[in-house]
Order: sequence, then C-alpha cells, then structure tokens
Amino acid sequence: MLDPVTSDPIPSDPAGLAAAKSSEKSSGDDPLKAIAEGRTLPSEVHDSVLAEESVLDVKDFKLWYGASQALYDISMNVPRGKVTALIGPSGCGKSTLLRSVNRLNDLIDIVRIEGDMVLNGDSIYSRDIDVIELRKRMGMVFQKSNPFPMSIYENVVYALRIDGENRKSVLDEVCEHSLRGAALWDEVKDRLDELALGLSGGQQQRLCIARAIAAEPEVLLMDEPCSALDPIATGKIEDLIDSLRGEYTILIVTHNMQQASRTSDYTAFMYLGRMIEYGATTDLFTKPHLGATEDYITGRFG
Repeated sequence: MLDPVTSDPIPSDPAGLAAAKSSEKSSGDDPLKAIAEGRTLPSEVHDSVLAEESVLDVKDFKLWYGASQALYDISMNVPRGKVTALIGPSGCGKSTLLRSVNRLNDLIDIVRIEGDMVLNGDSIYSRDIDVIELRKRMGMVFQKSNPFPMSIYENVVYALRIDGENRKSVLDEVCEHSLRGAALWDEVKDRLDELALGLSGGQQQRLCIARAIAAEPEVLLMDEPCSALDPIATGKIEDLIDSLRGEYTILIVTHNMQQASRTSDYTAFMYLGRMIEYGATTDLFTKPHLGATEDYITGRFG
C-alpha cells in the first residue's frame, strides 16, 4: 500500500503495533504517573521499529503469576538479524518476557497468559504447537553459564546428537563453525575432549553461546549473559554479540544500560510489567520521546 501523500510504501505492521503507538503524548500523560494510578498508556513505539521486517511478533501479551500480574499488554516486533535489548529496573518483567518466548514459564504451575507471540508466522502459544520442537528453534543463554558435564566437543554438538545426527564429519564441521562463531575455537581447538567445566567463567559462557548457535536458531535469547563475568570476559561477550549481528536475531535482557547502548540496534524500556518506549537504540539514548525514558537512562530513577 502507498502513502497517499508521499507515494512511498507504507511498512507492514504484523504485530498490530501501530494501534499501540501513541504519536504524541500530551503533557498530562506521564506513563509512570498513569501506572501509579493503576492506568496503562499505550507504548511509545518509534517508526524505525515498525519499518523493520520481524522474526518475532509479540501481540497484546499479558502474564500472571497466580493473582499477581507481571506483564501488561506487551506488543513488540523483534527485527530480523538485529540485536534488541530489554532494559528497565529489576523486577520490571524483562526476564519474564524473555522466558515467555521459549515458554520456559510453562514450567511454573501458577502462570497464566493472554495474547500471543508469533515466530516466523507460527503461533508460539497455539494449542497445536510442539513445545520441544519450538525450543529447538531458539537458542537460550542464561545469566550463569551452564555447560553440561561432558567434553567441550559434546557440549557444542549436543543439539545435533539428540536429533540423531552421528556423522563425525558433520559434527566436526558444526563444532568448529560454532566455536569460531563464539570466538572460542583458537582457545580450545586442542582441548575438545577435555571437560567443559574446566574452562574459565567467560569461556564457559562463550561455549554456551556456541552450543546455542550450533542448532542455527531463528532467534537467540540472552538473559543478562554478562552479569556473572568480569570486565574482560564481558568485553569478549559484547564483541561476540557484535560479530553475530546480521547472521542471528538476538533478544537480550541487560541491567547494564551502557551495554545496551554498545551492543544493541533497538532498545525497549520496560517498567512494572509495561513496555514504556521502544525504538532505535541511538534514538532512545539520545532523543527519547518520553521524559520517563530519559529519566531512567540518565539515572534520575530506577
């Protein structure tokens, strides 16, 4: 469809985000004040996000732990081949949202959800979806590295093994490709048969990333992957994220705003289970649309 004024193509909006985008906030529409009063304003979603082709579309997603609501009407698209960061104070729902993407919250009996998420056209929360197969389409990297108690080699090729792949030539190729992708090959190529638990913390986290990308995921989820690492190891992980940009779609939760500004293409600011503002990282950090976003980024609250 063409814009009647400019004759330019109007970008598609698969997540229905245009309805959630408020084009201009009046001075009285302070989202934090509205939340304190029990109201929820539409998220401020920048045009730059809406113009992107998405891999993952979150649609009016709500989540409760028992009677306590943790996520409110989250709508966002995660752009293909880009790094998208979720920021916000502790307890704002960042990790809950991330874990909802691969349905890890299903493991909690008291969780209830409304809304949907769509991964490359497939509803994540469809009753017909095979959750095990769904999780194979995603890579997950947690806060604390969790290598399996087996060799470095077997850690990397684990996903292929459980799918029945036993050809050594294939496993060797995937192992080397994934370890190179995780910037770890040169450090471990002569130690592939050694126990992975003998690696340093930073190496273990990069191994977990290698294990995640070995399955060629449609989206790579990272939940504060550097929170347990020293500055040098953190720098290596950030360099790795930058090198994976374009080849993989990455959704990362981080409590470190400087890390978000360094590593991500897009950033979403969350507060008390709501998505407040979502846009290109450079815009969000230099010229946010909302005063609440600027206050958080500049350290006035949070």
